[in-house]
Amino acid sequence: MEKVTEGPRSHPFNSALETGIRALVILEAFHPRLCDLTELTWFDHLVVHTGDIPGEDVPISLHPDLPNRTGELLVRRRLIEDSLRLMQRMHLVDVVDGAEGIGFTASEDAPSFLALLKAPYTLELKKRAAWLAAHFASLSKATIRDLVDEKIGRWTAEFRIPHASTS
Repeated sequence: MEKVTEGPRSHPFNSALETGIRALVILEAFHPRLCDLTELTWFDHLVVHTGDIPGEDVPISLHPDLPNRTGELLVRRRLIEDSLRLMQRMHLVDVVDGAEGIGFTASEDAPSFLALLKAPYTLELKKRAAWLAAHFASLSKATIRDLVDEKIGRWTAEFRIPHASTS
């Protein structure tokens, strides 16, 4: 039997599909709040690395705490962009061009689609997204940015929002 070698894009981990499902789970948990690309980048990290969030009731991280995971953000933003386009094409994410810029929200078809996902990992992801939304949805973008800066300050300035913004 001949061994088949897989190319770099043949695995599902951090593909547009996997990242899109994570983004969709996050957007559904945060609904009706709109999330912009920067927030989704933060939330995509935090939903799988909940251990990076201070507190006593924080769920354990879904992904391992690898020492160089801070570099994930350098590629995560692009993955989020690609995944949102995929989820838009599938009519699962809506784009809203509002006064505060472009935001994303789960479409009306999203809950039905997400209800079909029953794998243990997905169920745990949904729990963490709900926990994340319960703790972050009512916070302003500036407050979330400050928390990210304070607790996970090693993230690069590329993902920072100017402090003049109060939204």
